[in-house]
Amino acid sequence: MARGDEDFVAFAQASSARLQRAAYLLTGDQHQAEEAAQAALVRVYAAWGRVRRKDPYAYARTVLTNLLTDQWRRPMREYPTEIMPERQAPQDVADVVSKRRWLIGALQALSPRERAVIVLRHFFDASEAEVARELDLSAGTVKSLNSRALAKLRITAGLVPPARTETEAGVGL
Repeated sequence: MARGDEDFVAFAQASSARLQRAAYLLTGDQHQAEEAAQAALVRVYAAWGRVRRKDPYAYARTVLTNLLTDQWRRPMREYPTEIMPERQAPQDVADVVSKRRWLIGALQALSPRERAVIVLRHFFDASEAEVARELDLSAGTVKSLNSRALAKLRITAGLVPPARTETEAGVGL
């Protein structure tokens, strides 16, 4: 093995599951999430000499987010096959599955930028400054996207009723 490969293998084993979960939250598709996480790790390996002494996980997160953002900008291409891919057996706990499906549906209702901010900010526990740097946005834009996306998620969850119009409130009658 080349010098530093053992370090990368340990890093990849420790972080690949979390990168896949984050990619799944960003895409809503297990296969696309697996491919994105693998592609991110390939790019991290290519830059391993530069990033291994810094924060390789932050670099991997940035690469993953950029890969998926680039995919959203490109037109979708699907390649049908004759064989259906194998699916993992669902967990026995119906409540966990229904909550996960609700979360994925709620995240898919957000715009790609809002979704990226929510996942980076709340799943990765990144600060607003880190999210702004990774997505190349201003801190104010990150704050407003985060606030708007959380408000949408609250309405979807039924925690906050949607704003009433003047005619519904009885104003102007």
